[in-house]
Parts: sequence; C-alpha cells; structure tokens
Amino acid sequence: MNEHLYLWLIPLLPFAGFVINGLLGRHLPKGLVTAVALLAPLASFVVVLNAVWASSSGLALPYSETCPIGWINAGTLHVDFSFVFDQLALVMLLVVTGVGFLIHIYSVAYMGHEDGYWRFFSYMNLFLFFMTVLVLAGNALLMFVGWEGVGLASYLLIGFYYKKNSAADAGKKAFIVNRIGDFGFLIGMFLLLANFGTLSFSEVSAKIAASPAWAGGALTAIALCLLLGATGKSAQLPLYIWLPDAMEGPTPVSALIHAATMVTAGVYMIARTHAIFDRSPFALGVVAVVGTATALFAATIALVQNDIKRVLAYSTISQLGYMFLGCGVAAYSAAIFHLMTHAFFKALLFLAAGSVIHGLAGEQDLRKMGGLRKKMPVTFWTMTAAVFAIAGFFPFAGFFSKDAILYAAFLQGSGGKLLWFVGVVTALLTAFYMFRLWYLTFLGESRSHDVHPHESPWSMLGPLTILAILSVVGGWIGMEHFGSYLAPSVGHGIPEGGSAQLELMLSVLAVAVALIGWFIAHRLYSQKTEAAAQLAASMPGPYKLLLNKYFVDEFYGYTVVKPLLAISRYVLGWLVDIGLLGGLAWLLGAIATFGGAILQRWQSGNLRSYAAWLAVGAAVLLLFALVPWSTLLAGLPVIHLIVAGH
Repeated sequence: MNEHLYLWLIPLLPFAGFVINGLLGRHLPKGLVTAVALLAPLASFVVVLNAVWASSSGLALPYSETCPIGWINAGTLHVDFSFVFDQLALVMLLVVTGVGFLIHIYSVAYMGHEDGYWRFFSYMNLFLFFMTVLVLAGNALLMFVGWEGVGLASYLLIGFYYKKNSAADAGKKAFIVNRIGDFGFLIGMFLLLANFGTLSFSEVSAKIAASPAWAGGALTAIALCLLLGATGKSAQLPLYIWLPDAMEGPTPVSALIHAATMVTAGVYMIARTHAIFDRSPFALGVVAVVGTATALFAATIALVQNDIKRVLAYSTISQLGYMFLGCGVAAYSAAIFHLMTHAFFKALLFLAAGSVIHGLAGEQDLRKMGGLRKKMPVTFWTMTAAVFAIAGFFPFAGFFSKDAILYAAFLQGSGGKLLWFVGVVTALLTAFYMFRLWYLTFLGESRSHDVHPHESPWSMLGPLTILAILSVVGGWIGMEHFGSYLAPSVGHGIPEGGSAQLELMLSVLAVAVALIGWFIAHRLYSQKTEAAAQLAASMPGPYKLLLNKYFVDEFYGYTVVKPLLAISRYVLGWLVDIGLLGGLAWLLGAIATFGGAILQRWQSGNLRSYAAWLAVGAAVLLLFALVPWSTLLAGLPVIHLIVAGH
C-alpha cells in the first residue's frame, strides 16, 4: 500500500503557529491568538491520527519520508533530512500532540490574564515543533536539532516571567546543566560516524545486526555518551538539579514540558538506539543503576517538600528513574508503556495543582491549603484519580506500567532482584508522599484564611476530566498487547523465565506496599495531624537533610559554580581582560599619544620651521635618488661575502 502520510505536516503546523503568533501576536486580537495557538497542535494531532488510521489499514511500518533536497553531503558523509514513522514514533507522537493539545486548551484560561499571552503560546507551539522533530528524526543529527530546540523552548518557557529573578535564573540553570548532557550526545554522534560512517538509526541497527559477535568496546563508549545526554534531558543523577527549579515557570509549562514530553526525550532516545545498548551489558547496567538510584533519591526528597509543584517535580524525577530502570533491564516496551501512562497522570497532577493554585490566588504552600474537597470538587476527584494511578493501585494506569518494569527487573537474576527491591521501596515512598499531598490539599480543615477558594472554569476542568479518564483506563491495553505492538521497534519487553503466578504475586505485593504508604499518610495527616510535626522534630538531622534536598545544590555551588566564577573573575578577568587586552589597548594608546606628540611638534605654526623641515625632506629624497647605493653596498666586504654565499 503506497500512501503518503505527509509527516512533515506534524511539526510544520505548530511551527506555523509559532511564526504567526511570534511575529504578529502582539498586534492581533486575543481571540485570534487563541485560535492560532489551539488550531496548530489540533491539526498536528489530526495528522497523527490519520497516520494511525493508515498504519492500521495496512501501511507497512516503518514508513520513511525524506526531503527531496539533500541536507548534508560532505565527502563520505551523507545525512538526509528524513522522518521515520514506526510503532515507537506513533506512541510518542500521540502523547506529545494529544496531551499537548489538552494542555494548550487548559492554558487559555490559566494564562488568560497574563502579560505576554501571545508570547507564551508562540513558545508553546515552538516547543511542539521541536519535540515532534525529535520524535520523527530518522538520524541522530536531526534528532539533535530537535533535542537542542526543546532545550531552547524550555529555557524560554521556564523564564517566561523574566522580570522575576528566580524564574530567569531557573531558565539559565536548565539551559547550562543540559549543555553538559548535550556534550555527551555530541561525542556519541562523533563515535557513531567514526565506527559506522553514518548517523542513520536504521543503518546503524543493520550494521550491528550484520555483526553478531560485535559487543562492548566502541559500542559501550557510544552508549555511555548517549546515556550522558539522556541523563541531562531526563533529569537523572547527577544532572537532575535543573528540573525542580524549572517549576518557576507557569504550571502548564510544568505539565507539558517537565512531566509529559520533553523530560521523556532521554528515555525515547535510549529506546530508539536500543540496538547499541543491547550489545553492551555494562552500559545497560549503568542505565539500570542510574535509574533506580534516581528513583529512590528523588522520592526521599519529595517526602518533606511543602511546595505542591516541587513535590510533583521530584515525583517526576523519580518516575523517570523507573523508565530508566525499564530500559536498563532491556524492557524497552515496558519503559515506553510507563512513559505513556505517566504522561496521563503526571500531566493531570500538574494541571490539577495549577487548578488549586488558581483557586487559591497563587498559593503553592501545602501548609496553607486544606479543606478544598467541597470547594473544588471536580479538581479533587480528577486529582484523586491521578494520585491512585501514580501510587500503583489496580485498575489505574500506573499499576500496569510500573509493575511491568518491576517484574522485568525481578527476572534479571540476583542483581535484578536488588533493583526490584529498591523499586518496591520507592513505590512505598511514592504512595506516602502523594497521599500526603492529597490530604494536605483537599482534606482536613482549611488553612487558607486569607483567600476564598473557588473552582476553576470548565476550559481548565475539561482537560482534567479527559486526563482523569486516561489515568484510569490508559493501562487497560495491558503490557502483553502493548509489548507485542512495540516489538518491531524495540524488541520484546519482558524477558523469559517468569510465570503468571509470579507476576500475580509481585503485583499483589506492589499493591500491598502502596496500601502501606497510604495507611502511613492517613495516620500522620488525617487521624493524628500533630504526629508528622512530632516525627520531624524527633529526627531533626534527617528531616533537615531531606528538606534541603541533601544540600546537592550547595555542593555544586561550592565545588563547581564558585570555582568557575573565580576563574572567570580573577584569572580570565585580570590576566586576559585587564592584562592582555587592557595592556594591548594601553600600548596602542601610548603609540598614538607618542606619535601625536611628535606630529604636534611639527605642527608649530612657524613658517621658518616648516621651510626647514621641507628642506630636510627634499635633501633626503635627493640623497636616495642621486647616490649609487648599489655600488656602495657592493663594495662593502660583508655585503660582498653575503652576496657570494660564503
């Protein structure tokens, strides 16, 4: 079946929205800005749905579209501007454009009274453009274009409130930290060229498949470099520090970029290049350990945070750790399954948190909330669905995807069982801190005495309702069917050696752990409300350590930031700026001053002086013109010897 999917329309439509609102939005009516901003992602989503229909009707996947004009042709290097559409890209595009469109709708009311309304939506459309380019890219270089583009869009959106110093600083922090990971991605691309002579994902996979004995070595080096890039973009240890600060941006930005889409780019990149990682057990082990450690580390910090968005930020880092764990045990389809369900319930959590903040006139402190269940019923019930989903309760979406990852880890032998145990402990902590947030926000007595909470408009509640439904039913497709669908792109997701009885037992255990986390939160924040404060007071050291996020930012500040600033200020400042450049400028100025002083003496205004200088100049010219210098020089012994070559 030869059918054109017009893949280029998927990124081009949001780009058109960016151009229109970016160039003309300041002068357009607000309604027209809104129409352009919403139609762009909607049209892109419709094109994706058309591609889904075409693939279900018999279109062979993967399907590729290449720009007829060559992109890069330099010697033996040939890089096409090519888009590839397969099962993996399809799932990612549905998440990016579908969830992205819902968040755009939500943003209309949430950002309706903000200055720079047109600017916000132009940035949002720009982000969708680059994210869809990243997903559709058929080679590493084109993916890197989208990779850097979403970093730019993230910087613009985090710093949307640019007059607020904390927001501007957060944008710069995200941009700089991600450059560290991007350096690893670049080195990985150079190694791909050196070892494969191509950046095309399909060609790399084919060459690896043609060499069954090729493992480790260069492949490990490439995989570790790519992992560094993924660690930066997906906020894993040790480059996670930018994501919590990114909460300074508007809440819809947190939902779209820092929960549902951009931060999953690292997971997607590992799945897309799985052929490389599969031939390096060491690299896979590093991915699994980094993911598991990040999941536990971020979950412990989330236990005591009081800003509702920062709790969700550390929760996002933790859940991304689960996805890395899935990739690390080669269960790529399970990782992508969790990526999809996480997009539903985490976007819902952020948008519901935004609804709470909107209803409380900007308040984000959990200690100043409470009692919102009756005043914001739709927000309460939708957020409840998300809380149960992320905690892993049956039959919510998070239960199916998280358990698939833990089950795959358990089947990896003794090392895998340790990873599974840490994952289960993290699940316990996840249930606790999410129900802590739930109780402090919606139940108990109201602590928001200075404001009058109110429910959000339906333009905000509509997306919440749709995402709540997806958070409930999004996992019902089941890991078996989802894994079979993704198998042509990433291979089978669950290793052999398990059984239905073992899977059921582990699932029951995971639900029991979630119930324990809920029970502890219920005891501390519902039945005995003073118990939490007493527990914190009884352990001031650990509590302060978690509240201050293990002082990681301070550690980086003293070991990295301050030394770099000192080098910039004193070494480069004094040596280069003042010493070299300043000295050169002083020398040029001195030459000009000295030359000017001499010329000033010549310009005396005395006619006799001018006549004397004129006579001297004429004498010098006559001397050079009339004297036979060549004859005189030839007569000198030294000159004669030089000319003779002795």
